Order: sequence, then structure tokens, then C-alpha cells
Amino acid sequence: MAHYRIPKQRCRVEIRVSNSRFIATVSLASTVKEAQAFVREIRAEMPDATHHVYAFRIGYGNTLSEGMSDDGEPSGTAGPPAMAVVRGADIGDVALVITRYFGGTKLGTGGLVVAYTKAAQVAFEALETEQKVTRVRGEVRVPYALLERTRRVLNEQQGDIEHESFEADVCLRFRLPVECFAAVTQSIHDLTAGCVTPTRLADDGGECEEHGG
Repeated sequence: MAHYRIPKQRCRVEIRVSNSRFIATVSLASTVKEAQAFVREIRAEMPDATHHVYAFRIGYGNTLSEGMSDDGEPSGTAGPPAMAVVRGADIGDVALVITRYFGGTKLGTGGLVVAYTKAAQVAFEALETEQKVTRVRGEVRVPYALLERTRRVLNEQQGDIEHESFEADVCLRFRLPVECFAAVTQSIHDLTAGCVTPTRLADDGGECEEHGG
């Protein structure tokens, strides 16, 4: 899945249910480690809270990692309701923590489900989102005479040049939306009469190498 919505910025809301405070914080989390770090951050920010219930959803579509916790609330009354709202929001790379300060009145299992569901819903109603575009890295080696035209091809396909190496030819390392890679490949293939084909790189990149068509 190349495109999906993600949180644009962190969002926090608070509701009160029978004197208990429910503080829901939503944040972008691109990895499970980032989601776990976010949960630890909220715990450290409000260490005197009664519970820190969380739910996160990393990725989207067929590539998903999810996690949730009732954090001491009766089983199934907090984490699952929060996760249901997260899933229903239809966004990815998102982490939610609902912090509860107990107000002295027990809510019962049904009341807890309603309260955590409402806190999550209010948070996602307030959350601003934006479109995530999956970008990939690539490299290509072209003659000096074709450098500017190659740069123009990359620019037209929303590509960003990360590094240029000037040797016998010019090696360009770039990043661009995954769906644009085929168009760039075809354009450079046409530009060089079939002599050069860009290579897609792993995230860690590497040194420029010769790549022929």
C-alpha cells in the first residue's frame, strides 16, 4: 500500500466520566519501537495516573503490526475498545494512549468500555491527518552530457537527489515515490538509448556502481 493517512501532529483531548479523568493522546509512530517509546513517554509525563491504556497500529493494509494493553483495567474493558476505534479510524502509523486518573467512583466493566471508547473517539475526531507517500531510494550513473536532463526527469517525478558523485560519469542517488520509479526508469532508459537503467536500493543505500541496461 503506497498511500494511506497518518497523524499530521500529536493530538490530546480530555473527557470526564463519573469524576474520572480520561486523557487521550494520539501520535505518529512509524515503527513498533516508536510506539513503545511513545507509551513510555506518556507514562513518564503522568506517573501519578491510575492507568495508561494503549493501542497502536503500525503500517497499513496487508503489512500491519498492532499492540494494545488494558494496563490493569479489567480484561477487555480498555485496550480492545481503544483498538476498535484505532482500526475504525482507517489510518496507519498511529499510537494512542488513554491515561486515566481514577475519580473515586467505580464504572463497572460496561462503563469502562463506554468511557475508553468515547475517549478514543473524541481524540480521533480532533486528530488532523495527512497522506503518507511511500518513497524508495535509487541510483543511476549517467554521462555528464545527460546530467541536467536526468535531474529534470527526477524532478518531474517528485524525486529528491540525495547525493551526486562526479567520476568518469555522474552517479546520482535519489529518493522518490514508489509509484514513480517505473516512470523514471523508462525515461532514463529512453534518454540513454537503452544503455542505462536506474537501480533500486535498500534503505541503507551503498556506494555507486556501474549499472547498464
